[in-house]
Amino acid sequence: MSGQEVTAGHGTGLTVPSGARSAVLARNWWAIALRGALGILFGVIAFVMPEVTISVLIFWFAIYMLVDGMLAIMAGVRAAARHERWATLILEGAANLIAGAIALVWPIVTLLVFVWLSGGWAIVSGVLMLSAAFRLDAAHGRWLLALGGAASVLWGMMLLIAPVPGAVIMTWWLGAYALMFGVVLLSLGFRLRRGVGTGAEAKP
Repeated sequence: MSGQEVTAGHGTGLTVPSGARSAVLARNWWAIALRGALGILFGVIAFVMPEVTISVLIFWFAIYMLVDGMLAIMAGVRAAARHERWATLILEGAANLIAGAIALVWPIVTLLVFVWLSGGWAIVSGVLMLSAAFRLDAAHGRWLLALGGAASVLWGMMLLIAPVPGAVIMTWWLGAYALMFGVVLLSLGFRLRRGVGTGAEAKP
């Protein structure tokens, strides 16, 4: 096995020896593909049904986090049994399980806290951008920095004043992320499956 390693994929927490496919990832291609499919499903729901009550959207998010956490822990346990790197997968899975449980027990509180924290962060970052804009030379794009700061402050105020409409927009953003992340994992899973079918996985 070569000493050089490359990252196996975003969110997997594993590394693959250079020039060889990881046997652990190849054997568990279905878990990676399932995580991708769940991400795509969540993303589609976020775009197609924005009018659905926020509690239902939080429920779907909680289920996704719980299932994703269990799959990540399963992959971590299998990796530990084969003396592969497992700590990142276990920590990721535990964090996802905790987030999913909180979202199920306190859905509305979870939503409001998340939206208000996002609004506060947007206002603080916008004020800092406006402050920096006044110290920037006009020739260096002062108005662009000021425009970005003003937009951030306005967005933060909207989240604080009207958290539900802001949450719908943030749901679309989250859906876009879930779609992208899901497509990446699904593609990786089926690529690993093709490697198993052709006997390309690394030998133990």
